[in-house]
Amino acid sequence: MSEAILTLNAGSSSIKFALFKFNHALTNIAHGEMADIGEIPHFAIHGPHGELLLEQSWPHGEALNHEDLLSPVLEWVDEHLGPDKLVACGHRIVHGGDIFTAPTRLDDAALAKLATLDPLAPLHEPHNLAAVKAALALRPGLPQIGCFDTSFHKTMPAVATRFALPRNLRDEGVRRYGFHGLSYEYIAGQLRAIAPGLASGRVIAAHLGNGASACAMSNGQSLDSSMGFTALDGLIMGSRTGSLDAGVVLYLMQAHGMSADEITDIVYKKSGLLGISGISSDMRVLLASKAPEAAEAVESFTYAAAQHIAALTVPLGGLDGLVFTAGIGEHAPEIRAAICAKLQWLGIVIDPLANAQNAPVISKATSAVEVMVIPTNEEAMIARHCVGLLSQAFAGSIDQM
Repeated sequence: MSEAILTLNAGSSSIKFALFKFNHALTNIAHGEMADIGEIPHFAIHGPHGELLLEQSWPHGEALNHEDLLSPVLEWVDEHLGPDKLVACGHRIVHGGDIFTAPTRLDDAALAKLATLDPLAPLHEPHNLAAVKAALALRPGLPQIGCFDTSFHKTMPAVATRFALPRNLRDEGVRRYGFHGLSYEYIAGQLRAIAPGLASGRVIAAHLGNGASACAMSNGQSLDSSMGFTALDGLIMGSRTGSLDAGVVLYLMQAHGMSADEITDIVYKKSGLLGISGISSDMRVLLASKAPEAAEAVESFTYAAAQHIAALTVPLGGLDGLVFTAGIGEHAPEIRAAICAKLQWLGIVIDPLANAQNAPVISKATSAVEVMVIPTNEEAMIARHCVGLLSQAFAGSIDQM
């Protein structure tokens, strides 16, 4: 009999999940997504090689919540595992604040503390916690383990976390945290496995997806990140502004009489690539479009990405490697090429053919900076943390995936 870990990454309209077995190594045996929650919910589950295992929808399921929709997922997991045993459920939690800096078993007390962080990640935190509550209700004896995107950045020095605000606000927790930590932690582990010399050096990882950020890592530890107090800061994103002059928020309040909720809606849901283009938040759509507004959005995205990557060379004191990851980073050669073209002054020289093929290394041998494309796997990172928390005996036996 094997033991298994289920990982959940819950958003406002979706729940992504993956199922892992482990003996002496973790093996992904299924993954899927419950999509369009609040509309016509449906989910599809795929096997390790992409084969479709199950598909189901609820045409009249507009009122179904996370608990309602997590129930059929757990039922399928039980059936699929057969004699094998589900021993934990790991959750991606975007914000852990100053309190949660390591994987933690979640209970009502922990959830109450985490709920105070909802305003810092309004697009993510409430939905992350809703999935935890649903899982606790459906499987009260099953350990629920929170894995926090902010935890990886606990090694950032104080100067990288400090805002130029009154000290009492810092005491309240108003500081820079950094996000996408599970992704960066996975990339750091992959680098140790496939490029140990580079892993011990000065590396910037660029997690480019609908949410986007960059992280400066020295010897696999975070020194700084483009994201700050919330997941709104830094690079331009699908529908989020990225870095924004605080005076713009004051202007919207004073000149347009906007409320906090109205401004939140603009900066989180109507800005970024969507706001600039007026077309889409999806980079694939914008790259395929001939509209000048789409080109402007792409140009702004690559400009901001290069700008923040360049800024992150300061805490590193130089740059040995640049890693692209996540949806755009892994699959959009045009975006990687445009960003690297703006960073040629660092000695970056891209191999156009390798880049077009999404090769693992896309820089030329003459490049002063090695440029890599490494797929991320936040689910595997969550599963590893679950195993490590449940039993330290397993922690050293988990193979790199």
